[in-house]
Amino acid sequence: MKINLLVLFVLFAGIISSYTAPSYKIAKMKYNGGGDWYANRTALPELISFCNKNLGTNFDKDEAVVEAGSAEIFNYPFVYLTGHGNIVFSDQEAENLRKYLTGGGFLHIDDNYGLDKFIRPQMKRVFPDLDFIELPSNHSLYNQKFKFPGGLPKIHEHDGKRPQGFALIYKGRVVCYYTFECDLGNGWEVAGTYSSDSEDTRQRALKMGANLVQYALTQ
Repeated sequence: MKINLLVLFVLFAGIISSYTAPSYKIAKMKYNGGGDWYANRTALPELISFCNKNLGTNFDKDEAVVEAGSAEIFNYPFVYLTGHGNIVFSDQEAENLRKYLTGGGFLHIDDNYGLDKFIRPQMKRVFPDLDFIELPSNHSLYNQKFKFPGGLPKIHEHDGKRPQGFALIYKGRVVCYYTFECDLGNGWEVAGTYSSDSEDTRQRALKMGANLVQYALTQ
């Protein structure tokens, strides 16, 4: 069979021109102190895929791993931090994280149960002059592409408390959003990871995560 080289060239050129290299990555924060920073192993890749499909973002499909004190953190517009246990920032890490956040970066802290008593004093070291405040249910973060009129959804049960979304606000901008009694990242994980989770629960978690990404990139 004779192959038409011109046709092959046109097809190849079309494939190349239709490919767009990923614009940026989302990162998970690796920290010291003994806490399991690596928890929710499939959460970010699943959220990334959901955002690329539903928001039209162009994230790399793989998450990055970054430390608070690294210069690499400035390469990522959105950083996710989770875990159950202790977390410690050195003075250098606290200073670098503050520079990252005041310079346009965004940190999502997701309490995977047990993180609260450790993360609050560490973030106070990063921003001694700021306190976490609960965002009202009518905040624009809950009214991006997906609507959450009741505010942050409840994904996993911990201590029978309502879910709360707290923020650190610097010069009018939310630089850090903290999900408490929610376990949002658990809901992002691959379907079937938690047998008690329904598909509806997973979709609510992914939609809330997409809202958070959209808000962080456009506020």
